[in-house]
Amino acid sequence: MATTIRPEAVPAKPGKPEDRGSPAIADPGPLGLAAFAMTTFVLSVFNANIIGTLALVGVLLPLALFYGGAVQILAGMWEFRKNNTFGALAFSSYGAFWIALAWYLRYILAGLPAARAHEATGLFLLAWTIFTAYMLLASLGTTKVLTAVFAVLFATFLVLAIGNLVAPPNQTVIHVGGWLGLVTAFLAWYHSAAGVTSASLGRTLLPVFPWKKEK
Repeated sequence: MATTIRPEAVPAKPGKPEDRGSPAIADPGPLGLAAFAMTTFVLSVFNANIIGTLALVGVLLPLALFYGGAVQILAGMWEFRKNNTFGALAFSSYGAFWIALAWYLRYILAGLPAARAHEATGLFLLAWTIFTAYMLLASLGTTKVLTAVFAVLFATFLVLAIGNLVAPPNQTVIHVGGWLGLVTAFLAWYHSAAGVTSASLGRTLLPVFPWKKEK
């Protein structure tokens, strides 16, 4: 890139960091995806009723606060540094999702009217369904595997929102949402593994199939 072009005049391209002539930093994508995947996996184990003991859901809270939350937000900030609008928005937002969910489960849910609490949960999930819908559209500028992550994540949020919004909450639908969440987690882990192995080995071991070929 010519040095006469001011960095602030260069537009960001979703999913493709631009070279601004700044010192290179490590790709934060594998870290953000790993944090998202692990926290999604643990929550989905409960939603799918693989482990149905509600008392054990407390194991999710520290994970959601520190790994899925704080670490993912850090990954989002580093994506801003790399001029990657898509990664910055995705990691920062879903990091905030996990922190908000942990706070909601720990401090808010128990204080809501028992007969209506499921509606609050459903509304929370519906809002994230809407956000994920346009992130799914934006993911078409990244890789096919990442688009698959967002497609299944959208289905996960939608199914969980529906299962919680009906009265009484439909546990079968919620369990389906849990299984979809497990698929989401494994796809995100795959993309994370692809990124870190490519960086460490210097070659592609796990393909992610970009929508557009690199020039």
